[in-house]
Amino acid sequence: MNLKKIITAAVLTAFSAALLTGCKGSPDGGSTAVTDSEGNVDKSTVKWLPDVEIHNFIKPEVGEKIAVITVKDYGEIKIKLFPEDAAKGVENFTGLADMGYYDELIFHRIIPNFMNQGGDPKGNGTGGKSIWGEKFDGGTSENLYHFTGAVAYANSGSTATNGSQFYIVNTPDGYMEYSCADLYAMDSEQYNWPANVAAKYDEVGGVPFLDGGYTVFGQVFEGMDVVRAMAEVETDDNDKPLTQIMMESVRIEEYTGE
Repeated sequence: MNLKKIITAAVLTAFSAALLTGCKGSPDGGSTAVTDSEGNVDKSTVKWLPDVEIHNFIKPEVGEKIAVITVKDYGEIKIKLFPEDAAKGVENFTGLADMGYYDELIFHRIIPNFMNQGGDPKGNGTGGKSIWGEKFDGGTSENLYHFTGAVAYANSGSTATNGSQFYIVNTPDGYMEYSCADLYAMDSEQYNWPANVAAKYDEVGGVPFLDGGYTVFGQVFEGMDVVRAMAEVETDDNDKPLTQIMMESVRIEEYTGE
């Protein structure tokens, strides 16, 4: 497998001219991973980074602010937000939602086993703005990753180009096209993860090669069936659904425990 081809193809498909910047940190001395003749990685030979706290799957508390996306003809998607890890990202999303900015916008790009992208008033991936009018830098957090159900901002080269467009990782449970171990074995100078993050990816799936290049600010905790049903829609050559998928509303409300 050729890492450059993998990353280039993924970028062009997912976010037009967006660039991936890789994960946080890399081991000393380059890759020590061993692969067999089939290219399978012996995970015992990978030098993972030290464990970190993973916040993606912390459940919301009663009274906490959550986001609820109502998708026409599909249902509701409930999202836990992480202001302690992605303060500007959450502020922007909640501000836009409270303004009604997202209401009746479409998911303009959907790629099965990857992500559902929306939040562009132009509906073609070229528009959108933040609550501040300009692009903003949401940064990244060592506690949030692109596991199945993660919610993050699309960008055009770095987290400093965040606007209103966001995506939801739609991978099936446990699915990864390229695992953390695969990516590490191909280029350990650019790709490495804490050991518990790599193990969590093996458990729940996701798109680890996006880590470090995009601002994750939320996690779906209810409605992944809706996210995955959306991913079954037929699309054109630009990954735009042939049948429009609309966000009837995006609301910020207090979690009631139900």
